[in-house]
Amino acid sequence: MVAPAVHSAERVTLARLPSGVEVATTVHTYASPANGPTVYVQAAQHGREVNGTAVLRRLHDRLVDASIAGRVVAVPVANPLTFDRVSYTTPEPLDSVHSNMNRVWPGDADGTLHERMAARLWTYASDADAAVDLHTGSPELLTHVVYRDGDATARALAEAFGTDLLLAEAAGDDAADEWHRRNFAGKFRVAAAREGIPAITPELAHNKQIVEDAVEAGVDGTLNVLRHLGVLPGAPDPAAPTVARNHLGRVDAVDAGLFRPHPDRALGERVDEGTPLGTLYDPTSYEVLQEATADDAGILYAITREATVAAGGKLANVAIPRAE
Repeated sequence: MVAPAVHSAERVTLARLPSGVEVATTVHTYASPANGPTVYVQAAQHGREVNGTAVLRRLHDRLVDASIAGRVVAVPVANPLTFDRVSYTTPEPLDSVHSNMNRVWPGDADGTLHERMAARLWTYASDADAAVDLHTGSPELLTHVVYRDGDATARALAEAFGTDLLLAEAAGDDAADEWHRRNFAGKFRVAAAREGIPAITPELAHNKQIVEDAVEAGVDGTLNVLRHLGVLPGAPDPAAPTVARNHLGRVDAVDAGLFRPHPDRALGERVDEGTPLGTLYDPTSYEVLQEATADDAGILYAITREATVAAGGKLANVAIPRAE
């Protein structure tokens, strides 16, 4: 059974700056008297990832007059500080310990700035039966959904979202050393899973600009998740995605320089080990520093178009399909 949703918007203080200025955001709730699950959706943990915010504005138009079962809680700007700076991280003077908000979940009400912000939002997220953490990647990114490997409920959410590519991420004791080195245990999705809340991270294409295809993919996917959970009537659009392993198949720059992607490469194509991906060269001496190639066979789902790269920066990602 469904019933008309009642919309409310609450202005919430996440933390305070040294001057006393409040860091605040708005939490939207769409609640129905009909029994159903609570779904938490957030966007813009990283401020340059604006397409997730645009997704939630359009989702609002779909939910505000809809008949639903249960409750949807939506936070269009999870991190106002990075949003205002159009940045990925917060400046060191504000949080010298945790510049990346997506490494501190579930947060700490008495901790650093980002820990306090996360802890305040966690009061909403921790009540959820499922969660969607909207992100966006670089312009040259194949839209995909990340979920925790081995979590069947989270995988079902990822499949419902409807992308052609799913990335299964091992976590905890099952994860590679890089996962621990990059402090992925503090990701929102990982923290939710520890609390028994199935969560997914859709990675939409593009950042810093609203791109219609990316926004529509996010809206359609989130609506599909709500249908899958019974919040909205109907069934999600069927999909037959490729499932690959996450955070493997990354190709990094061996030095700093300018990167020219190979002109024949296209997102979504199948590549073999050794397939040329691009050339890194010294812009002053013209010396070729690296002929980047795929280390593994798989699906090319990201390649950088931002030519200036630092040593160790990402040049491309190849998703390595897994045997089902």
